[in-house]
Amino acid sequence: MDFLYEKLLRPLIFRLDSERAHEVGVHAMSLLGALPPVCALMARRNRLSPARHRPVRVFGLEFPNAVGLAAGFDKNACAWRAAAAMGFGHVEIGTVTALAQPGNPKPRVFRFPAEEAVINRMGFNNEGAARVAERLASQPGPGRRAIPLGINIGKSKVAELDDAVNDYLTSFRLLADHADYMAVNVSSPNTPNLRMLQQKDRLEVILRALTEANAERTAAGRPRRPLLLKIAPDLSWRQIDEVLETILGLGLDGIIATNTTLARPGRFATVDEAGGLSGAPVRARSTQIISYISKATGGRLPIIGVGGITDSASAGEKLDAGASLVQVYTGMIYRGPFFARALAHGVAERQRMDR
Repeated sequence: MDFLYEKLLRPLIFRLDSERAHEVGVHAMSLLGALPPVCALMARRNRLSPARHRPVRVFGLEFPNAVGLAAGFDKNACAWRAAAAMGFGHVEIGTVTALAQPGNPKPRVFRFPAEEAVINRMGFNNEGAARVAERLASQPGPGRRAIPLGINIGKSKVAELDDAVNDYLTSFRLLADHADYMAVNVSSPNTPNLRMLQQKDRLEVILRALTEANAERTAAGRPRRPLLLKIAPDLSWRQIDEVLETILGLGLDGIIATNTTLARPGRFATVDEAGGLSGAPVRARSTQIISYISKATGGRLPIIGVGGITDSASAGEKLDAGASLVQVYTGMIYRGPFFARALAHGVAERQRMDR
């Protein structure tokens, strides 16, 4: 199947504009997700053998394997039901904002096949938290899914930085009932000034408010949701220390490292396209940050590793550095729709042989 994709399907897909190809992929997954019996059969075929491989248990959830689909692919909760059938152990939808928004002007996604990389400046295009919540309400909820579903939330573009707290709270309150975990995105480079929310004073206010909203759920008899923060790869070590101090002080459940980068290494120094760079060029920096976080926290903080995963070796590198789970997106663009299945089996076999 991977060979078929590389030699036949990918050349056809790559004739399409990058965003159009993404839309085709989401539509195809949506169609598959609308066929539960087919999905169930495929999921059984693609899952790891329970007799040979243990599931991953982290922040109170069980993941059938360590490989997830990163936020950015399924922005509006249209396609996630097919993820388990394709071999994923979890899926993170979004980024979802409180208000519906079209995102940045097109074209806004650019492939670089020789480097297995993508530059995007999508800008959180999505249908808004209320519409996504409405869609999720008609789909299987927590406890009734084959794999955990994370929901990634970000700031609406029109919301001023000083009103970011209310904006995030709106999304959290609309979506938390439908999530297995919630991820807070303050690290996309494609919403103006969003990364300023990683500053210690602003970040603490936002995360404290979300932590309190989570506690209110418990007090009201509704389940608390694991809360994770997604950070940028462009932070300095001092800035990462401040982030860790904040999230550990507030008792967050984990961290996602990392988002796309504004750095332009190697040949990208001459590429004149704004936006976040993802894929193989981010691999080393992402792994460095995972290792730093793991050592700085004594391995106490669960980490989801993201960035530059193109094979089981690059995924295993992040797990060895301290990640509990990994996520892919750009790698799937270049390796095909069943990349997660091959990756999960490769990683699990590698870990089994290391034991």
